[in-house]
Amino acid sequence: MIIFPAIDILGGKVVRLFKGDYEEVKSYPVTCAEAALSFRAQCASHIHAVDLDGAKSGNADNAKAVKSIISATDAFVEIGGGIRCEKQICDYLEGGAGRVILGTAAVYDFGFVKDMAKKYPAKITVGVDAFDERVAVSGWREVTDINSIEFCNRLADVGVRNVIYTDISRDGTLTGTNLEVYERLVKIDGLKITASGGIASLKEIKILKDIGVYAAILGKAIYEGKISLSAAVAAAEE
Repeated sequence: MIIFPAIDILGGKVVRLFKGDYEEVKSYPVTCAEAALSFRAQCASHIHAVDLDGAKSGNADNAKAVKSIISATDAFVEIGGGIRCEKQICDYLEGGAGRVILGTAAVYDFGFVKDMAKKYPAKITVGVDAFDERVAVSGWREVTDINSIEFCNRLADVGVRNVIYTDISRDGTLTGTNLEVYERLVKIDGLKITASGGIASLKEIKILKDIGVYAAILGKAIYEGKISLSAAVAAAEE
């Protein structure tokens, strides 16, 4: 299993939100590039970056910060937040990103994500952010009536290979992740599942690995020193 330490970017700064609430923001005294270097030094080979401003606006508001992350190390960087057209996908991929994340665009234009998954099969992942198993969009500010599990099945049916599934109610809480939902999601044929939201212990990482989860994203747990990143990487690779 792969561990993705997260760099969430708001106004060019490294932050963490509580349950996706933009009003509950905690900033960290480190630049995006410094965070990437620190993660790489702790054996992380992959980094998950999100442009939180872009998630709301639909623009690459923190493109400069994302570039600094990609330039800082040789880590594989996946980037999401506001990517809603092919030009944005190409800009990030040409800029060195290993993979881009489609979220809101996948919900509002399903044909677009189908086409992009076919055109860039290894370079596209879809972020499915869920509140009470309903898909949320636009930086988690709007909750739709779309069932998140059914949506993941639809994505697999059109050729999407990777999904990042976040339980919003757990994200940034350090209360533990939703293991039950990942046990269900890993049964979807052809889909690699990345777990995100609330992971707070090495025990959870080992459980996620054992049930067949492809990757796990760690955020507040490593920023707050609840989990050693190097230990998490070791546990995932055992």
